Amino acid sequence: MDESTTPAKTGKKAAKPQYIKLDCPQSSSDIPGASQKAPIKLVSWNVNGLRAAAKKGFVEFFEQVDADIFAIQETKLQEGQVVVEAPGYHQYWSSAERKGYSGTAVFSRKEPLQVLHGLGVEELDHEGRICALEFDDFWFVDVYTPNSQDGLKRLDHRMMWDDVFRAFVGELAVHKGVVVCGDMNVAHEEIDLKNPASNRGNAGFSDEEREKFSQLLDSGFTDTFRAANPDLTGAYSWWSYRFHARDNNAGWRIDYFLTSPSLEQHWTQPVIYSDVSGSDHCPVGLTLR
Repeated sequence: MDESTTPAKTGKKAAKPQYIKLDCPQSSSDIPGASQKAPIKLVSWNVNGLRAAAKKGFVEFFEQVDADIFAIQETKLQEGQVVVEAPGYHQYWSSAERKGYSGTAVFSRKEPLQVLHGLGVEELDHEGRICALEFDDFWFVDVYTPNSQDGLKRLDHRMMWDDVFRAFVGELAVHKGVVVCGDMNVAHEEIDLKNPASNRGNAGFSDEEREKFSQLLDSGFTDTFRAANPDLTGAYSWWSYRFHARDNNAGWRIDYFLTSPSLEQHWTQPVIYSDVSGSDHCPVGLTLR
């Protein structure tokens, strides 16, 4: 959600890369999710800085959840700043040109057919917000949607992003199923945040952003968690660091798993891992059958 505007610290000498070791099963020809009969476990997490999250439970959760595909957003990394050892996983990273900002990454047990790192629009492809992997039967799109920021000062950019992104995933869906996951920086309906009245018109709950999300769903995509839990209240994935928001569960649901129409009968078990800390967001998950 936040997208801190604090400049990254700089120095004359490049810092040594941070080393992150994940104790994962070695890959094999019989990897989970490789056959059509095996369920594929998907997890997404805005880590709000991977280097910080690695010291606050990211490693332990990654190992415990044992996902077939694990997507992260807001890595805040440039190439060479971390070295992640994750045996059994292929790694794909999209970084922002600006240091210490944005960024996405995907860890996948199965090697994809191809990987896309942008939407194909120059104005929108400098912040590492897309990491899209094509597999035999579906596309997996990890996205970190731009925040409109205080006073909606970046709303025009956000509106352009939403339109181009909708066209992007729509085109992918013409050819095969599409799973979209990530921090989409919008609470769609009043049920998706604790205090809708006081936040109406703010970034993430403006009429414009909510309408664009409605258009994405109207184009055929399903908000899997809400489809499975149409009336569930108090289910959030982001909490401000201020005012003890997480202790009071004064949160927003802005992290999603969406699926295209051809996958309608193939997803199950949408979950919000609300007890997992380490970021101002918690992980979310989905299983493909």
